[in-house]
Amino acid sequence: MRKYKNQKELKKASEAKRYQLTRGSILLFAIILLQACQNLPEENTNGEQEHPNITKLKAQSAEFIPEIIKLNEKVYVAVGYDGSNASMVIGEQGVVIIDALRALGAAEKVAEEFRKISSKPVKALIYTHGHLDHTGGTSAFVGDNKNVKIIAREGFKDELEERSPVEPILKRRNARQFGRDLPAKDIINRGVAPGITSTDRAGKGYIEPNTLFKEAMSVTLAGLDFELHAADGETNDELFVWIPGLKTLFTGDNYYKSFPNLYAIRGSQYRDVKAWGESIQKMSTYHVEYLVPGHTRPLTGKSIVHRNLKNYATAILSVYQQTIDAMNEGYTLQQTVDKVRLSDSLLSQPNLQEFYGSVPWGVRSIFLHYVGWFDGNPTNLYPLSSSQLATHMIELAGGEETMFKQLNKAFTEGEYQWGLQLADYLLQTDYKKSTVTEVKIKLLRALAAQQINAPARNYYLSYSYELEKNIEL
Repeated sequence: MRKYKNQKELKKASEAKRYQLTRGSILLFAIILLQACQNLPEENTNGEQEHPNITKLKAQSAEFIPEIIKLNEKVYVAVGYDGSNASMVIGEQGVVIIDALRALGAAEKVAEEFRKISSKPVKALIYTHGHLDHTGGTSAFVGDNKNVKIIAREGFKDELEERSPVEPILKRRNARQFGRDLPAKDIINRGVAPGITSTDRAGKGYIEPNTLFKEAMSVTLAGLDFELHAADGETNDELFVWIPGLKTLFTGDNYYKSFPNLYAIRGSQYRDVKAWGESIQKMSTYHVEYLVPGHTRPLTGKSIVHRNLKNYATAILSVYQQTIDAMNEGYTLQQTVDKVRLSDSLLSQPNLQEFYGSVPWGVRSIFLHYVGWFDGNPTNLYPLSSSQLATHMIELAGGEETMFKQLNKAFTEGEYQWGLQLADYLLQTDYKKSTVTEVKIKLLRALAAQQINAPARNYYLSYSYELEKNIEL
């Protein structure tokens, strides 16, 4: 091992090593993005050409290369060590941690890397919101120090699945959305997080906040002035952190590099879409030089940051207003979903690709929030049961054998969604149950092979494996 003459030489060597790691990560990032932009399809394991959406989703994995990113002399962001980001802000009197990852094991690794950069004591830790992937590793950063301020909004964690009466089904759907039980060969990423994250003592480092605020809080921490603002969006306990002296903004999960997850298919309480857009609008009024999202890599540069926040707010509020307008014109739920579209200028933005959220899911959530399950069409007041509808549809088709032929035709011709619906009709009558289930599995995997949206892809694949196990039983 090389010996250094003094601390100055050692520090210089350490900085050079960090620079080399950063430069290598950026190079890998650039290569992956170049491949995506060229849309060079690969062959999948069946020898078939890879769908361009899968190529784009793979390129998104460059956002999660593990790295401690130095934004400026006082702000460092850990990306890719777990499912979310954790940040360290260095003040004269100590450091402030913003968000704490999910797994205690992953948090311990990041805390160790942070301590290599600064050995100053942790004076405060801020939770941007209550999701487990931002709160599970706190003890790795604060240790046994009871004097550390742990700050969050009032109502912190009130809406989480572990406090829900339907927690069992939420957990099952959560596992499907994130592909937690998928074999490694099927995993790409989670849209805004790596496909595989640490399970080492997940959530075991959580410490409850000891300082809460309602709307806004100005506070000096470690010698730096912080502004914390309530910002409803992905959760109703979300906040953003603004450090005016460093021109640095921490958005929590209200911003990341993907169209936002206005509705989570795992199941969640209503995410206030209008408030979410307005929260981003408010952030865009600050003179931000450095932007740190809850997931994906940070952004640097006033014009870049401003452009990303503005198009994000515009997209969210456009979906909201279009949905409201369609509802007031008397459109049914499905008609509203069919009508609402982002403009071409928004669709082309890199930070609005549907890697994680989906416009139709957001539309459905808004519609149901304002008027509930009834879409205004009297036909749907007392609809036929699933089995009654299946029986009539099969009869209309000319019998089960005819519908089964149509099912196979749908698969062969690439009409995968139509095939799923036909399969569900036949499964209601138990007609060739194992064979129809096998076709449904193929349809689910075919749809997954076309998906740019990671949660949808993971859900299709996870459900297909569940069906496969049931056939084996």
